[in-house]
Amino acid sequence: MNSYLRSHLIQLENEAIYVIREIAAQFERPVLLFSGGKDSIVMAHLARKAFYPGKIPFPFLHIDTGHNFPETLAFRDRLMKKLEAQLLVGYVQDSIDKGRVVEETGPNASRNGLQTVTLLDTLTEYKFEAALGGARRDEEKARAKERFFSHRDAFGQWDPKNQRPELWNLYNGRKLPNEHFRVFPLSNWTELDVWQYIYNEKIELPSLYFSHQREVIKRDGTLLAVTDIVRPQAGEMVESKIVRFRTIGDMTCTGAVESRASNMEEIIQEVASARVTERGGRADDKRSEAAMEDRKRQGYF
Repeated sequence: MNSYLRSHLIQLENEAIYVIREIAAQFERPVLLFSGGKDSIVMAHLARKAFYPGKIPFPFLHIDTGHNFPETLAFRDRLMKKLEAQLLVGYVQDSIDKGRVVEETGPNASRNGLQTVTLLDTLTEYKFEAALGGARRDEEKARAKERFFSHRDAFGQWDPKNQRPELWNLYNGRKLPNEHFRVFPLSNWTELDVWQYIYNEKIELPSLYFSHQREVIKRDGTLLAVTDIVRPQAGEMVESKIVRFRTIGDMTCTGAVESRASNMEEIIQEVASARVTERGGRADDKRSEAAMEDRKRQGYF
């Protein structure tokens, strides 16, 4: 890795660690949102660096749709044990059982959108004041509107026109009772930055990110892994392909990409030449032109 790239990654790392430490300084009850994806794994790595040799001073929170890849959950549990971190889990199934949300039906049914209610209920239950997430501005146009400190009102909703200015790395964490912040230390990172940082720091990732053979179906232009949750519909053909995942989420909407990239160097080369964003394979983002922004206004990550 050349000196310019290393300097660039160090600058991004320092910025993220500064924001993470600001959260610990300004809020009594912060939490780190953890999905098991590469960005949240990088967040966990940065949090460990930020407070080393002490322990990470806030818990992790995973919102479990019940439709997560088994590899993701196994990796999550190993990492939490390694970090000696406290893990809290909010279950979408509990929200369904309580009548807080209604499960979708039909061939394209997904629990991904139901996470919002479970997340807001869990944040309220534990009285969390700030939730750190791994979202980046380059992922999607709605996320490009986010500040580092993204204010949420008493209903957990986001108003992109009512955010605080962030000048000279000064972050205003003042809020009214029941309000909270979503905080995005990786805001200025790109997908390529993330992969280069993972490579440079030798960060372990779930095997889903690397090429492997898997049975898939093509649904509305998206390759979905065939599982107990995702089953072929009439007219859909099951194929065995060499694929990997650029982003990891709910199995019902997380698309795979055909790829032979089996190690970090190959993935970095692939990402550098890609012309579709990593969320380009997410079926939930294709439901409408403003799907992500609509969900974020309601309290999504």
